[in-house]
Amino acid sequence: MTTGADQGIGGYSVVEICAGAGGQALGLEQAGFEHRLAVELDQNAAATLSLNRPNWDVRVGDVANAEVWDPSEFEGVDLLAGGVPCPPFSIAGRQLGASDERDLFAWAVEQVAIVKPRALMLENVRGLSQPRFAAYRQRVLDRLAELGYEAFWKLIYAADFGVPQLRPRFVLVALKTEDARFFAWPESVESSSTVGSALNDLMGADGWPHINSWVTMADAVGPTIVGGSKKHGGADLGPTRAKEAWLKLGVDGKGVADAPPSAFSPHPSVKPPRLTIEMVKRIQGWGASDSWQFSGRKTSQYRQIGNAFPPPVAAAVGRSIRNAFNHEVIAAGVESAATAVSADPLFSLLSSSCGGVRESDIYAAIPDLTERILGKRLQRLSLDFAIHESVIDGETSYRLGEFRGFTGQSEHFRHDYITANRSKVS
Repeated sequence: MTTGADQGIGGYSVVEICAGAGGQALGLEQAGFEHRLAVELDQNAAATLSLNRPNWDVRVGDVANAEVWDPSEFEGVDLLAGGVPCPPFSIAGRQLGASDERDLFAWAVEQVAIVKPRALMLENVRGLSQPRFAAYRQRVLDRLAELGYEAFWKLIYAADFGVPQLRPRFVLVALKTEDARFFAWPESVESSSTVGSALNDLMGADGWPHINSWVTMADAVGPTIVGGSKKHGGADLGPTRAKEAWLKLGVDGKGVADAPPSAFSPHPSVKPPRLTIEMVKRIQGWGASDSWQFSGRKTSQYRQIGNAFPPPVAAAVGRSIRNAFNHEVIAAGVESAATAVSADPLFSLLSSSCGGVRESDIYAAIPDLTERILGKRLQRLSLDFAIHESVIDGETSYRLGEFRGFTGQSEHFRHDYITANRSKVS
């Protein structure tokens, strides 16, 4: 089933993991993809998917649990897509990467070996693009290359696609070699959409006499909507800094309202209004014509919306993938996407040696390192990979060991965490 601007152009299939409440799903559908399966851990988000697309196969549970779905049953699907958990890479968190029990990025990449999709699309937070995760990203690229895929990374801002908030997301697209040369990242669109212009009709729906003044106050792109998790975050617009940014736009970010301001509500300079769920949907990229309903109570609905991948961004990336499948010639003036690279000299040096690398050889190969910086780099690297130390002729030698991340191992610390915290994981 397809909807939106591209209605009737379907034909490519998608399996979506960690599907959430449908932001990416709706966007991919609008780009011409038809869902064969959607898997989601949160019951309310899964209920939202089934509510809006009752004919879809929606599975509820841990995506890495073989009892929920068998990836081998979907071998040959055109696209494997998903928005795997963000906390392992979030700047607001501890950035534990592969040492975080919630990390599923490497596992998702590993499913490519089983599903053998024509393309892979994964989105995550901006933190994954930072130097901290250069080695992690390199492992992802190396594994995809082993499987015959060419990978592309890009930090994409939702505001560049008509969504009235910044919302940077780090997106990975990997395609088989025969399609990769036809891939170009979607170009940004010219848009005058601001918080005020996007919410004008909703904020003034109950006859608020100060709507025009508020639209003028809110004449800018908003900060990123923060959905939070079951463990942290409720129905408000995020941490203190985000609330301060919203207040500058004439929005009280301390909660979510049940209704827009009434005809008797004061001027926004006296009492700024709060956003309603419908308004948050609009800020997240669901348009007025997208009849998408959300299951659950207000806090759950807000969390589902706030954690979603904006549909217009998913649609834009999906169309670029579809164009690559169709081997469409890249338009004049548009550059094909550059193959992803991830430079971590220390990781490259250690991974190229089976027997270990002496400290003196490390300093010779990477002259800008000092003893203190080397210690920090090794500590950072040890969060994602085991680092084995030995002393040879009085000099310390380092050897890169196994990857710490979850890729499907039956014996992994992730399983105990999921079992013990099933009701808190989101």
